Amino acid sequence: MQYKWVALSNTTIGTLMASLDTNIVLIALPTIGRELPNTTLFDLVWTLLGYQLITASVLVNFGRLSDMFGRVRLYTLGFAVFTLGSALCSLSQSGFELVLFRMVQATGSAFLFSNSAAILTDAFPSNERGKALGINQTSIVAGAVTGLVLGGILAQTVGWRAIFWVNVPIGVFATVWSHYKLHEISRAPRGQKIDVIGNITLAGGLSSILVGITLNIIAGLDALTTYFLVGLGGVLLVAFFVTETRVEMPMLSLSLFRIRAFAAGNLAILLNSLARGAVTLVLVFYLQGPSMQLTPLAAGAFLIPTSASLAFFGPISGWFSDRYGARLLSSIGLLVSSVGFVMLTQIGPRTTFLGLALPLIFVGSGMGIFAAPNRASIMNSVPPEARGIASGISTTFVNLGSTLSLAVAFLAMATVTPVNNLVKIFLGVSGSGTPSSIASFMNSIHLVFLLSTAFLLVAMVPSLMRGRPSPPEAIIIEES
Repeated sequence: MQYKWVALSNTTIGTLMASLDTNIVLIALPTIGRELPNTTLFDLVWTLLGYQLITASVLVNFGRLSDMFGRVRLYTLGFAVFTLGSALCSLSQSGFELVLFRMVQATGSAFLFSNSAAILTDAFPSNERGKALGINQTSIVAGAVTGLVLGGILAQTVGWRAIFWVNVPIGVFATVWSHYKLHEISRAPRGQKIDVIGNITLAGGLSSILVGITLNIIAGLDALTTYFLVGLGGVLLVAFFVTETRVEMPMLSLSLFRIRAFAAGNLAILLNSLARGAVTLVLVFYLQGPSMQLTPLAAGAFLIPTSASLAFFGPISGWFSDRYGARLLSSIGLLVSSVGFVMLTQIGPRTTFLGLALPLIFVGSGMGIFAAPNRASIMNSVPPEARGIASGISTTFVNLGSTLSLAVAFLAMATVTPVNNLVKIFLGVSGSGTPSSIASFMNSIHLVFLLSTAFLLVAMVPSLMRGRPSPPEAIIIEES
């Protein structure tokens, strides 16, 4: 077997496992909230937020570490850490422990995601990268579909702890296979350094803002403390960007953003993630909530059209982007998804599978059309020695958008639905099924879908402005 197919197979297992974990946890969250002792809504939210925050904060530095010590070596380490984190999650005795162990998982996931696209880009010639990334995208969808169904089955029959057992045998096999079958292609540039200050200010800034927002909404944190935490986070983020212009080896290589296709593609990916990051979570609690009252398995089945349509269009759009470029394809994908979100604003307290399937097909199809061409455009725009950091930056923007999307969604919902009602609905306690409570909850999720539509339409602007990338070999990256 040619090495490029070995690389594609192994990285496909990595993305499959990570995407499987995302949806398998999502679909089981209502069950975890009911069955795990001492679990609050704050714990449930941070089971997702903490995972995404860690990934977004360290991923770029992990890309830098990979450029220093070898992409394959640290990619393999990611499999091992992710597998360990999964085993620990299954042993959690409280919501707080689950949040901590999910952060261990996130550390492994960051190693995987910061290297998979770079390993693929190294292994495939430029005229085949869109196809390879499209196939890899299909594995993400396969994991997402499997996670919805398997998570529903396990949460409903065996128990929520079983959703973490699934990763252990897959992770052990993939770790061994990666160690023996993958090898380094790119030579690491000498003299690389880790941006410790950048990593601390980014992680601290995001954490402070998200803790302040979520505690204010969910736990009733007083306004003064909330403003302090959000303000502190803002100051740290400003310090982060100032630092990145002064350190010798910045975490976020701002010089890469001089490349038009790179900057435009990453801005589009950030806005796309802002639009879709919280949607599955909202739909999971809508489907298992007081109006629909579906089982985890049935709720997972209702969400399959999104992943199935994404799986169908991912490889096709990647193949077309190799021939016709990413600008038009990616922009069409954003527009198609926005149509789906507009349709979602019309769903009522109860719906049928077919009633929800059509808007979700639009949403998923648009994601599939957008993702592979946009990622291929980003990776093709940078020189080979910058692919590790470029892959890390791109995936950081995905995770950053998804993380902020959860905060934006809860902020929006709290403006429409009283916090006590939200807590009752998300934890499945009595009193959440009154007509007024259901009506306000529906209004709040309609607002979330309207915001998603707006983010997607704005994302079309940088997507259309990306232009044609310059040949990577002609670009000289100067560190700020």
